[in-house]
Amino acid sequence: MSAGPADAALKLEEFLPYKLNVCSNQVSQALSRVYADRYKIGVPEWRVLVTLGEFGMMTAKAIGTHSCMHKTKVSRAVALLERRKLIARRANRADLREAFLSLTPAGRDIYNDLAPSALGFAEQLLSVVDAADRAALDRALEKLIERSSQINADIANPRGGR
Repeated sequence: MSAGPADAALKLEEFLPYKLNVCSNQVSQALSRVYADRYKIGVPEWRVLVTLGEFGMMTAKAIGTHSCMHKTKVSRAVALLERRKLIARRANRADLREAFLSLTPAGRDIYNDLAPSALGFAEQLLSVVDAADRAALDRALEKLIERSSQINADIANPRGGR
């Protein structure tokens, strides 16, 4: 006799990866409302803009690695931001296959304008977590990110490259 629905071994709403995904999607959708209407950019463009705002100059590959975005999404976001003259491209003379990207003055203005709104959003989100628990939450998230990265690498390379 098979187990009934009440006896299911895996309950999606209790499954940590599912809960993290739901949280991530909800946060991303809500945050995107902060900048989508005002700046006419989506999540990938926002990530590229903010990454360049933080680090100054990077390659598209480095942006993708830092922001955990696929190279196709980064490429499309970079193209859109370039068309809008929010980022500039400078050739890498050491490797002509890649370019260094940076914010233009208009891009820097948007970054400077949206950063306080994004920080306010994060504070509003965290307001439901007791101040005493915030450091523990941050440590737990860092550990989950590190562990999931390790598991991902182990799955991608099951025999250690042998």
